[in-house]
Amino acid sequence: MNASRTGVMGATRNGVIRASRVGVILRPRRDTAALVNPGVATAAFPATTTKVPSPRRAGVRPVAFRPVQTPTSAWLPSAPCTPRLCLESTGSMASVPRAVLRLATLLSVLTFGIVLIPVVGRIPAAPRDRLIRTWCRTIVRAAGVRLRITGDTPPAGGLLVVANHISWMDIPLLAAVRPGRMIAKAEIRQWPVAGALTASSGALFIERDRLRALPRTVERIADTLRDGSTMVVFPEGSTWCGRAQGYFRRAVFQAALDAGVPVQPVRIHYRLDGGAESTAPAFVGSDSLLTSVWRVVSARSLVAELDLRPVLAPGDHADRRDLAHAAQGGLRSPGPHAHPYGA
Repeated sequence: MNASRTGVMGATRNGVIRASRVGVILRPRRDTAALVNPGVATAAFPATTTKVPSPRRAGVRPVAFRPVQTPTSAWLPSAPCTPRLCLESTGSMASVPRAVLRLATLLSVLTFGIVLIPVVGRIPAAPRDRLIRTWCRTIVRAAGVRLRITGDTPPAGGLLVVANHISWMDIPLLAAVRPGRMIAKAEIRQWPVAGALTASSGALFIERDRLRALPRTVERIADTLRDGSTMVVFPEGSTWCGRAQGYFRRAVFQAALDAGVPVQPVRIHYRLDGGAESTAPAFVGSDSLLTSVWRVVSARSLVAELDLRPVLAPGDHADRRDLAHAAQGGLRSPGPHAHPYGA
């Protein structure tokens, strides 16, 4: 045997190859999320380590490695964003009194609106939508966030509104433009305040780990759109920090095709009043709702920008894949400057 190979196969004696104690190192497959958001690939791996089982008789020494974490379902997407890597600190001790005041005001506005929901529900559609828009803008302002809206006025009638997803703040922001029913994960029902608020708005709750329920969910969305209502959906299926985005899931666009209604893409962006991009409102990873809310009310000069992109008319796209691609393609970069709508 060539001496250069004895380090791998072991030394020979009387023509018999003896296995040496060779360490085995397993490298995890590179996660594709790193290509979307470089520098956060480690977020795909759990904090604990697992040892590779191997027979001791073979003389192989187990070496620790970190396996790739795979989702339990194709409809349970997860972003590589984490609080430690993506979120910025916004507050200081000097900002605590202001944050406490904003938080108290925010809770008061939310409570007032929730109490009046049964009454508002009996009001005709047009004045009801105006009240909801006013209330949601008050929520945004109470949190210390300024709202700027640009783009075309949403058309009347059935409409599917799709947007990138960054924060819990996205919900009142979109309702400030066009109130509508939302698609929400079933876990939101258990959230304090936000759960009751979402349920009272007529949201369609879905169990994302049940693939069999997906066709029925698409049918329910299509029926709602046919009735002339607005559906608000975040097709990414998960929140991202805002510096990167996920890909739009296609199923919801089938509902728009079945109902024959237009699609309104909306780009959500958060920044500081000075122009710098901000991840303070992001609600990602292990971040708790209370922590995210506190980060928002602690921020100074935070601006939420909604850019209403051109409406995608029904019939202009052959299938849901083409429609989803067109909707997301318009959100990848800032659009042209447009006249302010309802700002």
